[in-house]
Amino acid sequence: MPGKASRFFYLLSAVSVIGPLQLDGQSTAERYHSLYGTDVNGRALMNMFELGIGALKFLQQGEQYMNQEIPDTVPKFGAVYDFIIIGAGTAGATITARLSEIPQAKVLLIEAGPSENLLMDIPILVHMLQFSNDVNWKYQTKSSNKYCLGMADNKCNWPRGKVMGGSSVLNYMIATRGGAEDYDRWAKMGNDGWAYENVLKYFKKLETIDIPELQSDSVYHGTKGPLHIAFPSFHTILAQTFLKAGKELGYPVLDYNGKDMIGFSYLQSTIKNGTRMSSNRAYIHPARNRKNIQVTRNSMARKILINPSTHQATGVEFIKHGQIIQVFARKEVILCAGAIASPQLLMLSGIGPKKHLSELGIRVVQDLPGVGENLMDHVAFGGLTWTVDDPIGLQLADIVNPAHPYIKDFLIERSGPLTIPGACEALAFIDTKNPKKRQGLPDIELLFIGGGFKGDIILPIIMGFNDKMRHIWQKYNKDHGWCILPMLLKPKSRGRVRLLANNINVKPEIVPNYFEDPEDIKTMIAGIKAAISVGQTKAMQTLGSRLLNDTLPGCESYEYDSYAYWECLIRTVSVTIYHYSGTCKMGPKGDPTAVVDSKLKVIGVQGLRVADGSIMPEVVSAHTNLPIYMIAEKLADMVKEEWGYATD
Repeated sequence: MPGKASRFFYLLSAVSVIGPLQLDGQSTAERYHSLYGTDVNGRALMNMFELGIGALKFLQQGEQYMNQEIPDTVPKFGAVYDFIIIGAGTAGATITARLSEIPQAKVLLIEAGPSENLLMDIPILVHMLQFSNDVNWKYQTKSSNKYCLGMADNKCNWPRGKVMGGSSVLNYMIATRGGAEDYDRWAKMGNDGWAYENVLKYFKKLETIDIPELQSDSVYHGTKGPLHIAFPSFHTILAQTFLKAGKELGYPVLDYNGKDMIGFSYLQSTIKNGTRMSSNRAYIHPARNRKNIQVTRNSMARKILINPSTHQATGVEFIKHGQIIQVFARKEVILCAGAIASPQLLMLSGIGPKKHLSELGIRVVQDLPGVGENLMDHVAFGGLTWTVDDPIGLQLADIVNPAHPYIKDFLIERSGPLTIPGACEALAFIDTKNPKKRQGLPDIELLFIGGGFKGDIILPIIMGFNDKMRHIWQKYNKDHGWCILPMLLKPKSRGRVRLLANNINVKPEIVPNYFEDPEDIKTMIAGIKAAISVGQTKAMQTLGSRLLNDTLPGCESYEYDSYAYWECLIRTVSVTIYHYSGTCKMGPKGDPTAVVDSKLKVIGVQGLRVADGSIMPEVVSAHTNLPIYMIAEKLADMVKEEWGYATD
């Protein structure tokens, strides 16, 4: 293993370039003191003074930010709108803004949560939002003996956004589209109009690409959309070295949202000027002066109102400030509550599996067995952490130390490590079944984090790990390191969402069925071995990277590196990547599992559509945020076309 001085010299060279090591002429007496490569303690008093100035500036900007929000409305009982949208998340905010472009259309947006604020948009602090009961639904899966075994009560924490912007306010700002084959597969399943050639224009329409080298690529990228996409302004040396490791393994560094996906890259992120760009900020803020749009916050939708004789959706019933309010739609109700709440609301409204609804005393309007079925998620393995000798990894305690310049740099310049979304810095898309392949769909994503998962003080608590697991890992709290989360992109296993009561306030039962199909375990193990190979490259070894191996409860009897060993660890350290999808499946006429058709209309019900991640017939090979924006943009055009409005 290289000596500490050699590692330091490599670090200095990596700050400016991903290339050959340049060690000549460097003093062995130098030491690496911080993420910035300097002694951050040398200006502590000045940092504190400038931090105070920055904090005042941030407060002023926060007030200006709140002034961008559309004022809250309390609709009158019986108020009538042209379109009513349930849920102000990624899809709901997008559709609301697009339909409000129709001057004569009156639009109501119903959101269960409060306003977004600027504090929520600091990228590095994304984990913290999951602690909040105000902006997070805090779902949990049903206890299982097959996955999430390292979690309290064997339950996985499944956060979802309850705020203007929805889960685009809680997510890690990772902007990936998936491959052309993902959408072509949707079309081959009978969903006309959803092939890649049909949806690419919407990916371009929603985007302003702020990555200079990609702005000239008009085939794949847009420059005039509401959502800004950029590289975070700061990268650790660890992330730079990860890309170098990819080259060493024969992979290109590429634009994974372009022609091909397989390769390594820094994260393209939904960030503008160093802060999060949610759907609320991208779509709703610019629409604040339109007179035809109303927003009612802190409003819990209870059910969709449907005429049982005509099967026509007529409106929505919701609760605001303890008061039950009914509002009505002349044209359509559009459900955008997400892969958990959308099937929940459909079932509470009488749309779903007949037997299940009848058992709960719900009057059945439309028997759709597929509601709540086909649940998919991108599950990852959270047990791979490497330590390094030098203080180059992201540590929350170090970053938030006011004597260091990191907070000050963010508050004043929107620069530095606070602009990194949740410490996620880079990724690789790989095909473990065809390692030499560089085209087509990957089956694993390697999500690179510039800090140690095991050494993180907050993340294991947020993820819901039990006391035993946290105790095993707490010895790494002071270590600097990095980790890779191998993520299963095309799970074969399917779960479900079911009601536990005829009551919107009772959270539904969530059964993800991770690893029910043994093929998923095989692919995950292949992903783990691919991640380990990254750690073994000369590039990562030059940093002194050492993989941490811990004996986990229940896995003690298995031989290290055996199939059974890795399967035990995978089932113990099962980590959601928050990509819940598929529970209101889009499918063609005659598909008994379909909930919506290719126009996203609920089958057998008039005037009701669903538009969010729940409509995905098969989860795409991507973080689902950008695909949901695309779904919303396409839905808005389909609605406009149906009602005779211009789509441009």
